Amino acid sequence: MMSSPRLLSYADVSALESVVQDSVAHVSEPLTETVRKYFPETWIWDLVAVDSSGVAEVGVTVPDTITEWKAGALCLSNDTGLGLSLPASLRAFQPFFVELTMPYSVIRGEAFTLKATVINYLSKCIRVSVYLEASPAFQAVPLEKGEDSYCICENGRQTVSWAVTPKSLGSVNFTVSAEAVQSQELCGSEVAVVPEYGMKDKIIKPLLVEPEGLEKEITFNSMLCPSGAEVPDQLHLKLPPNVVEESARASFSVLGDILGSAMRNTQNLLQMPYGCGEQNMVLFAPNIYVLNYLNETQQLTPELKSKAIGYLNTGYQRQLNYKHNDGSYSTFGEKHGRTAGNTWLTAFVLKTFAQARTYIFIDRAYITEALTWLSRKQKDNGCFRSSGSLLNNAIKGGVEDEETLSAYITIALLEIPLPITHPVVRNALFCLESAWNSAKQGPHGSHVYTKALLAYAFALAGNQEKKSEVLKSLDEEAVKEDNSVYWTRPQNPQAPLEYFNELQAPSAEVEMTSYVLLAHLTADPAPTSEELTSASHIVNWITKQQNSQGGFSSTQDTVVALHALSKYGAATFTSTGKAVHVTIRSSGTFSTDFQVDNNNRLLLQQISLPKVPEEYSMKATGEGCVYLQTSLKYNILPERQEFPFALEVQTLPQTCDGSQAHTSFQISLNVSYNGARPVSNMAIVDVKMVSGFIPLKPTVKMLQNSNDVSRTEVSSNHVLIYLDKVTNQTLSLSFTVLQDIPVRDLKPAIVKVYDYYETGEFAIAEYNAPCSKDQGNA
Repeated sequence: MMSSPRLLSYADVSALESVVQDSVAHVSEPLTETVRKYFPETWIWDLVAVDSSGVAEVGVTVPDTITEWKAGALCLSNDTGLGLSLPASLRAFQPFFVELTMPYSVIRGEAFTLKATVINYLSKCIRVSVYLEASPAFQAVPLEKGEDSYCICENGRQTVSWAVTPKSLGSVNFTVSAEAVQSQELCGSEVAVVPEYGMKDKIIKPLLVEPEGLEKEITFNSMLCPSGAEVPDQLHLKLPPNVVEESARASFSVLGDILGSAMRNTQNLLQMPYGCGEQNMVLFAPNIYVLNYLNETQQLTPELKSKAIGYLNTGYQRQLNYKHNDGSYSTFGEKHGRTAGNTWLTAFVLKTFAQARTYIFIDRAYITEALTWLSRKQKDNGCFRSSGSLLNNAIKGGVEDEETLSAYITIALLEIPLPITHPVVRNALFCLESAWNSAKQGPHGSHVYTKALLAYAFALAGNQEKKSEVLKSLDEEAVKEDNSVYWTRPQNPQAPLEYFNELQAPSAEVEMTSYVLLAHLTADPAPTSEELTSASHIVNWITKQQNSQGGFSSTQDTVVALHALSKYGAATFTSTGKAVHVTIRSSGTFSTDFQVDNNNRLLLQQISLPKVPEEYSMKATGEGCVYLQTSLKYNILPERQEFPFALEVQTLPQTCDGSQAHTSFQISLNVSYNGARPVSNMAIVDVKMVSGFIPLKPTVKMLQNSNDVSRTEVSSNHVLIYLDKVTNQTLSLSFTVLQDIPVRDLKPAIVKVYDYYETGEFAIAEYNAPCSKDQGNA
């Protein structure tokens, strides 16, 4: 740990390099061994508040990479404007060290060559012993004739290699040590020296060993509220017939707060990418709901507040990438150049920015510009015209309909909050009242989603009569089962059949049900006991749909559901000081107890379950509510079945012919949609790399030249391709991959295409590297 580094003034900068050099050259005590295992992808990228002294000290841990770091800082001030520092340098250095060359991940059954390269920056020769620590997690065989030590002279290097076959799944650590040893044996014409500083370097690097096939995650949620008596529950963990051997694992979590899981994961609520203007808002908006909830329940700590505000600042800056010059916002921003500002997204950003001003600085001009732009979209009848491309068409009869879009925008304006006397709001409410009156008299009425929005809009406007009318109509269409209440669309898209019935509900169902919950909870001065009872049945269903991170299946359902749950949590919060005890038992000998009270209600208590498949019983005693969540993960091998998407994957060349096939090939994709709707929503194509290969980034970037591709990303060992929509016309995409690290016995890699908003609509396919069967690949 560095001792209190600080942001330097101009006068300090010139002295920094010599200070760092001296700290390396004059070590108070010889360090015989260094252990290096901290290798982050990025290091310092932080916002730091500087007080009137002009100095801020920030403690940081220097990564273990042997390199020179160059740091810069820019400063913004109301008085003096923008300031930019000169670059400062820090050299992380050792006289000799070892580097490992290994892939990011492999599939079980694959093998690779682990290379350890020792580099000598000393002015003298050294004799080095290099060895790999044995582990039951892998088998390693030296590739060279074994030597006790190696002679490495000034600026020289020596590589030692092992043929490695991993034996265990998960993260496997490889520990290699290089030690300078005493020897009378000559290195060239001189005797090797042993450095006084850093005579032994040990490096630890992890390798991700994955099971074959495609990972699936099933989440089981339950809310138990004992009131003196014991409340039991059952958990049946079963596996499908096509599960990959040894891939199943499960964890069990206990939380005392309805937002506990989401609070811990506000930057990772969804198990999908965050590459567009709407998706960024799911990183932004929930922080406001968490802060409001913790404030209202007096649970907000300085640490939680600082963390949430940091996320808000980051999300705010990122969202401005999607702003147009006219004040509107679109899914991929003005620079994308294909779409005008989006009415729906602009309303979403407007109300969220306005709400965030309680906690962070938001330029008032951005709020004014967005409101002005929206007001220009308002028609004489008070309704709003749709503008821009909306990538979610899952709610047909929903946002595509003028009244539904108008209800959404009206909600946004009232949540800012603008008064009902504001001209834009007054006219918008006239639009909604007219729409509802027409729907009541019409033969078919309104779409369920539209009615859910209308109920909440009327609740925000304080129109109790209209709110009650809409809620009564919705109650007649509600699905009521197992002490739960929720709403569905008349025609749901049919997803492929799954082994479990406990799958997450589609995004639109969660979203519309959450709007109904918000309508019940929005009352002046507070919801009645009858409304809270109705709300509790809705909450019981919504919480069962959460994923293991506390989010839901997509963006809007996550944002609206967390907003609704935060309001319910605040309305029902009690601080009684009483505890709830939870016990989970297997059918065998396993048993674990938990306790939840006011002191740890925000703490995630989690254990790994010892056996899958298995039957577990749970019980809660005491007084209060606890939220139990079990996450079951396993891999399955792809099987032939009917998918809503058609997906074909080929490699060019298809066989191991030609001199380049081992080290480079092209991945070609053919995608089309054959589901129940005319077109899909925005879709993501997720191409996992074959072990040891990386994408050639310029060829991935070129995909964005297609009118059908909005964005591409390279993330870890995946390539992500965003498609505006997929139709029944085949879309062809291709890019090139290069060998980075040789891997033998290559397994197939998975490609998945899925609807971003209807995640149950997907297709999967496998592909092999052309030389996957050829031992010469490595």
